[in-house]
Amino acid sequence: MSTRTAAPTRREQILSEAARLFAERGFHGVGVDEIGAAVGISGPGLYRHFAGKDAMLAELLVGISGRLLDGGKLRVRGAGAAGDPAAVLASLIDGHIDFALDDRPLITLHDRELDRLRDSDRKLVRQLQRQYVELWVTVVRELHPTVPESQARGAVHAVFGLLNSTPHLGSPGGGLPGRAATESLLRRLAHGAFAALGETGEPGGTGEPGGTGEPGGTGDAAGLG
Repeated sequence: MSTRTAAPTRREQILSEAARLFAERGFHGVGVDEIGAAVGISGPGLYRHFAGKDAMLAELLVGISGRLLDGGKLRVRGAGAAGDPAAVLASLIDGHIDFALDDRPLITLHDRELDRLRDSDRKLVRQLQRQYVELWVTVVRELHPTVPESQARGAVHAVFGLLNSTPHLGSPGGGLPGRAATESLLRRLAHGAFAALGETGEPGGTGEPGGTGEPGGTGDAAGLG
C-alpha cells in the first residue's frame, strides 16, 4: 500500500507541503503564505481549499490514520484469501514500511502536534489508531495462537515504534541512507520481533508484557508512533 496517490490534486499538494514545513519548523513556525509559496499560489488562495492551518493539520493527522486503517483492511482481505496469517502479517508489515519511508513528516507531526487538534479530531485519530492496532493483533494471534493477547498487543506497539523511527534516520525533508537497504532492514527487524513471540523459555513467556497490554493502554502510540 502506498499512502500517496499517483497524480496528487492541488489540495493534496498543499497538504504534502504543509506536512513537510510543519515537521521541519513546527506548526507555529510556518505561515499560510509560506505554504502557498511552496505550491505556487498566494497565501490567501489557500483559503479556497482549507479554512486555515488548523484544518490542514486535522486533515493530515485524521487522514493518515484513516488511510493506514483502510489500507490495512485491504491487505488483510487480499493476503488473507489464501488462509495464511504469515502472508497477511508480511503484507501489513510491508504496507506500514511504505508509510514509514514515504510519509516521515506525518510521523513527526503526530508526535509533536497531535495535542493541537480539537478534541473531536483527536478522539477520531485515537479511535482509528486503536482499530488499526487491533487489526494487527488479530493477525498476530492467528499466527501465534498460544501467545496472550496482551503480549501480542505489546509486540504490535513495539514494532510500530521500530518502524516509525524513520524520521530519526535523517531530516524530514532529506533522503534516507539508502532506501532499499533501509526497507530491507526494517522488514527483517519487524519479522524478527514477531517471530520472537513464538520462542519458548523467554522471560514473561506466559505473563503480561510489563503491564502495558491493556486494550488501548498504550493508545497514544497506536498506528503512528
